[in-house]
Amino acid sequence: MPEIKSKLEMSAAGCAAGAVNGVFGGGGGMVVVPLLTSVGKKPPLVAHATAILIILPVSLASAVVYLINGWFDTELFIAVCLGVLAGGFAGAKTLGMISPASATIAFAAVMFAAGIRLMV
Repeated sequence: MPEIKSKLEMSAAGCAAGAVNGVFGGGGGMVVVPLLTSVGKKPPLVAHATAILIILPVSLASAVVYLINGWFDTELFIAVCLGVLAGGFAGAKTLGMISPASATIAFAAVMFAAGIRLMV
């Protein structure tokens, strides 16, 4: 029974990540990573890597809605996409080279900075 409860909790976490991504256009990782480490009992590096893979289908689902509603700028997409691809590659390489504690601290710092930025 505990395994079913864990899978239900992870499904609920996935639903929350999808909702956050759909509403804010990104940011599902801020929901997925803490839940994978606390509820899912996964190591930080596994949680971060898994969150990135989870966000792909979530982002695609949100993108379909944005495209259908005409909330899309092709030139902006191309410009930002090039940077995101380069940054994503560099970030994935970096994640494999840092300690779990460093990854957790960096993630917390980014989330804290984002929260402060939203309030200002």
